[in-house]
Amino acid sequence: MSYQNTFITISEDSGVTEAIVPVPRNNKPTIASIEYDLMRDHPYEYTQADVQFKTFLIKNQVDSGNLDELREQFFAKPKACFRASPLVKKYGWGIHYNQQGKIAIYGVDSEEYQRFLDNDQIQKRAGMRAQRQRKPS
Repeated sequence: MSYQNTFITISEDSGVTEAIVPVPRNNKPTIASIEYDLMRDHPYEYTQADVQFKTFLIKNQVDSGNLDELREQFFAKPKACFRASPLVKKYGWGIHYNQQGKIAIYGVDSEEYQRFLDNDQIQKRAGMRAQRQRKPS
């Protein structure tokens, strides 16, 4: 699923008040650091599917082969939308989808983030909770 004219806000339980730049761990890129780099360096150039597939390629160090076939195989199983991204759950980044479904990120502490929140013409979706809520016993 890809949204259009929608803003994904940070998860209500994220606990961050300013955006954090995710960094590689043990000299290896993480999903969050790859997604961040792709969206920061290419605002409104990629769709959600583009970022997900490019993240898969980078994370798994795939550099050649039949990318069309590989992409088809990658999306043969459903993928979670960016409401489940670590960027919105843990790092304080909102994700905006424009009319064409192309995406860009905005820090929770930025003026742009607040403008998206205040804009009634844009749908808002909260990022998924970082922690599962326990059911009362």
